[in-house]
Amino acid sequence: ARLDRVLGRTSTTLYRRGNLAGTFDDLICQALMAERDAEIALSPGFRWGATLLPGDDITFEAVTNQTAITYANAYRTEMTGSFLKEVLEDVADNIFNADPYQQQGGDMVRTGGLGFTIDLGRRIRYRISGLTLLRSGQPIEAGKTYVVSGWASVNEGTEGPAIYDVVSSYVEHKKLIRMDPKPHIRVVGL
Repeated sequence: ARLDRVLGRTSTTLYRRGNLAGTFDDLICQALMAERDAEIALSPGFRWGATLLPGDDITFEAVTNQTAITYANAYRTEMTGSFLKEVLEDVADNIFNADPYQQQGGDMVRTGGLGFTIDLGRRIRYRISGLTLLRSGQPIEAGKTYVVSGWASVNEGTEGPAIYDVVSSYVEHKKLIRMDPKPHIRVVGL
């Protein structure tokens, strides 16, 4: 009965299929920012869970299909602009390192509230540029602190509500979800 509970409905396709972003990723990030009162959201780059089509109900099961991991706590913390860039650079290097033996994944961390350019032809520390706080349109400042929410932290003792509860609450409040793909990530240099 809990899995079948309808939280809301989608008017657009919700998916997690791209290497850099997807509309369900955007929904998760929006939920993190709204429910955890954060400027920026970080979400792991998974490509699993069923795609929802326009008009589909968003059930609790649909949300858990997208967020099904055992370290699901949604943290809220502060990060400097330089640390945010370092995180993005590190994840990008795991994916796009020129040495295939150094590649450790296939998906970029998803971001909410944060835009950037990624140059796939460059090396670590030089791939990520143009970090922008989307709500203000202002550049991310290296020494400035930003409120960040995310989930899937492997750090022991991470506290916060489970991500599936965060997303469920957000969908229940909104009722109708419309997630158009956002061009907040610019990809250059293959």
